Amino acid sequence: MVKYLIRLDDASPFMNSKRWKKMEDMLDKHGIKPLVGIIPANEDPATMPEPEDKLFWNKVHAWQHKGWSIALHGHNHVCTTSEGGINPVHHRSEFAGLSYDEQALKIREGLRILQQHGVEPDWFFAPSHTFDENTLQAILHETPIRKISDTIAAKPYKMKNGACVMPCQMGRFRKMSMPGYWTACYHPNEMGSDHFEQLEAFLKANSRSFVAFNNTAWEQVSQKTLTDRMLSLLYFTKRALKK
Repeated sequence: MVKYLIRLDDASPFMNSKRWKKMEDMLDKHGIKPLVGIIPANEDPATMPEPEDKLFWNKVHAWQHKGWSIALHGHNHVCTTSEGGINPVHHRSEFAGLSYDEQALKIREGLRILQQHGVEPDWFFAPSHTFDENTLQAILHETPIRKISDTIAAKPYKMKNGACVMPCQMGRFRKMSMPGYWTACYHPNEMGSDHFEQLEAFLKANSRSFVAFNNTAWEQVSQKTLTDRMLSLLYFTKRALKK
């Protein structure tokens, strides 16, 4: 069975409020509950198109009340290394390549800021999709978070350290024929009218195939299969050849 999930990146007090409201209204219309990544201490100008919204955290609480899932999306969203880590979608990172202590500090501080505003995230995903083993260890040791959004696979799996992973494979939705859980990652701050139109059409045609991030029976999820390992290898090999 094909199941779709939608992930929204780069929410912060400095986000494009009109585009995020348009996204929210669209998802509400079709009864779809996304995963939203919140940047706790945003210092990335590319994700700060507007002045600070003093009511931002009220919006986050409203999202949670509607059943949306919340992720800790790094700390300040500033990439300082050229590492790809264990999910080298890009060769830049806020985390991959830094020491454990440096990463643990970032993660502790990011979580503290969210908790200061009454938000307890269930998920983590890193800016630019890039993280390494130190990131995972810091998440496990410094936070109660046990769910990661990222990596390439056709279905959710558990890592050897116990972390649960929901793969994220697409930058925008396309019709899938292979059974699995297919996540598309959208950045509302950057979306134009054509992106919204494409998404609206897809949601309208496929709304019954969408599931929420926290509706997965994680106790039934096993470790990554050989098929998914091969899928990941094929994906990154193709990316390397294109470059």
